[in-house]
Amino acid sequence: MKNLFPQSLSRRSLIIVFASFVVLLTTLGILFSEGSKNTVALTLNGKPVVVKTHAETIKDLLDELDVPLRSQDYVSPKANMKVKDHLKVVWKQANKVHIVKDSEKKTIWTTAGTVAEFLKEQNIVLKEQDKLSPNPQTAITDKMNIELNIAFHLTYVDGGKEQKVWATSATVADFLTQQGIKLNELDRVEPSLTEAISENGVVNVIRVEKVTDVVEEPVEFAVVTKKDESLEKGKEKILTPGKRGRVSKQYEVVLENGKEVSRKLLNEQRITEKQDKVVAVGTKELAMQVSRGAAETGTEFYVTATAYTAYCNGCSGRTATGLNLRADPNMKVIAVDPRVIPLGTKVYVEGYGYAVAADTGGAIKGYIIDLFMPSKADAYRWGRKKVKIKILQ
Repeated sequence: MKNLFPQSLSRRSLIIVFASFVVLLTTLGILFSEGSKNTVALTLNGKPVVVKTHAETIKDLLDELDVPLRSQDYVSPKANMKVKDHLKVVWKQANKVHIVKDSEKKTIWTTAGTVAEFLKEQNIVLKEQDKLSPNPQTAITDKMNIELNIAFHLTYVDGGKEQKVWATSATVADFLTQQGIKLNELDRVEPSLTEAISENGVVNVIRVEKVTDVVEEPVEFAVVTKKDESLEKGKEKILTPGKRGRVSKQYEVVLENGKEVSRKLLNEQRITEKQDKVVAVGTKELAMQVSRGAAETGTEFYVTATAYTAYCNGCSGRTATGLNLRADPNMKVIAVDPRVIPLGTKVYVEGYGYAVAADTGGAIKGYIIDLFMPSKADAYRWGRKKVKIKILQ
């Protein structure tokens, strides 16, 4: 027993010595390993981190830190660069952004931090009148939607009043809403509300209204003729004078921009009845006061008077008595039926003046005369009418 105890103690000492040696080696290994690492300062999405690493490249370092590196991400220095002690590394994760610019959609990868930085990155400069959603200070997030409407000039006409405005709307309806323009029930817009508008376009708002207009209008009387056998032919006599009536009319009037475009009669009411004019027309034939071929001086009677010129169809320019009408177009000559008014008789024709019966004609029979006129225009103006003629000589 005395010999066994010292041997057991010796073995324990050896184990302790061996264990201490192992610990020493491990500690020296750890110290060596840590001492051989590179110190790297990283900025990951704006957050500073300092690490010690044995990674050979920046990519290895990011993998070591479980940072998902994509080709669109920003890394400085480059991902394949060797890691050195006291190296500074910046990594920004790229986000996918959907930008809709005037209805045109694009998907862009960006490392910008805010919407404003993204627009600057894309060289997009906004005017004050442009419309952006969300606002420029909003932080960029993955799969964010950015809507940008570029403002353009537009002519806006409201009720006939024209003005130039900025617009970012896609349709006429959007523009009216953006401008705070309200339409009444009857108003209309050109072009239509659903139509798209473009730069330098014109939106015309036509203000339509219906109003009621009540007016009084005269009613013209008619002329009623009655044959009177007791009255000489060609004479007239007023039996009842005419009198205008009055009527009240109610109209529906459509106004566009204050101007009347249509009028519809709604109601009509008589205020005063009209009174027709009644005229007696003589039908009594005049008895001949002269014998055929022997008209007496001072005799008056009615005849039907037409007109002709020296250049009428079939006219030679000379009268039956040899007068040259073309040589003197201002002569006062009438063509007559010699059985009623002998040739050479001087007469006075109502509306024509003093003349001489110096011509005849195939159509001049009985109480018909033909007045010589200097031109066709004068002959047309005279036409055909009943006149009084007086035998002078």
